[in-house]
Amino acid sequence: MPTRPRTVHHIPAPVSHVGMGEALGQSEAFLAFQERLSRAARVNRPVLCLGERGTGKELAVSKLHYLSPRWQGPLVALNCAALSPALIESELFGHEEGAFTGATRRRTGRFEAAHEGTLFLDEIAQIPLEVQEKILRVVEYGMFERVGSSQPIQVDVRIVGATNAELMALAAAGRFKRDLLDRLSFDVLLLPPLRERREDILLLANHFAARMAFELGYAEVPRFSDAALAALERYAWPGNVRELKNVVERAVYRTDAALITDIVFDPFPSSLGAGLMAAGEPPPALEPEAAAVDARSNQPFLAAVQAFEIRLLQQALRDARYHQKKAAQLLGLTYHQFRGLCRKYGDALTH
Repeated sequence: MPTRPRTVHHIPAPVSHVGMGEALGQSEAFLAFQERLSRAARVNRPVLCLGERGTGKELAVSKLHYLSPRWQGPLVALNCAALSPALIESELFGHEEGAFTGATRRRTGRFEAAHEGTLFLDEIAQIPLEVQEKILRVVEYGMFERVGSSQPIQVDVRIVGATNAELMALAAAGRFKRDLLDRLSFDVLLLPPLRERREDILLLANHFAARMAFELGYAEVPRFSDAALAALERYAWPGNVRELKNVVERAVYRTDAALITDIVFDPFPSSLGAGLMAAGEPPPALEPEAAAVDARSNQPFLAAVQAFEIRLLQQALRDARYHQKKAAQLLGLTYHQFRGLCRKYGDALTH
């Protein structure tokens, strides 16, 4: 006789929950995203939230849950990047006593804890393939077994995943199950980066400044000078809203005056003084002539390409005050890609 699945009604074990945060904005990109999120929230299907680091994926998932019919149920989160691959399966599905060394008692997992609610899988691209197979079964049949058990457990959970990784590329490379990706992507919400929300920068900066001033017990909120506001608006914000929050809170914390005039975008010290810039000084940006190519040059093609790359690297280094990570950001490269080009051209960059 087949084993009858057990339906979960109450889970006493403590779990991690996501609070209802705040997302502020008035730009067209922000409002369009919020409208799409609100529409997706009403449908009881899996959703993927994609976006660069610092764009507010956790806040988006929180709003998605509280606007959904499951809002009275639990919102349970698991940061898949914070656990070793060996622990993720146990965290998601729980385990029985004696299932492995150190399993001294039965433990319920996040799927059981999220019954009749939402399970938020942050950094979903980090989940091992063998665990993805078990998640696929939950998505398809609403059932799983704890580690070390053959007893089916039935749950009613909406899965919402988030990542800044290219899931389609991972699936093509065999590192993410295509079947699971197909089932999780009923809708894919792409969070706009802050550089596409320029109208929101001052609104967010004033909001973060007010909160920090209150936290520090200031009698009044320091104001940003016109030059400081201009610097905030011109900056590229590779870390998006999270970076803006840090920069603004740092500025409020470091000022003893009613007017903030200096903005520190990079707090790490450097012998060349990289990262500390006056608010009136524009942030690094590539000069147009650095990106120009003279098609009339008599140089051989490969030599012209190399000369062009060297000029780009030199210009980025100058604009970033020879701070290599910042120079890499200006060029849209990873730090390792940038270092590889520096090694390739070596002394040519100093000429």
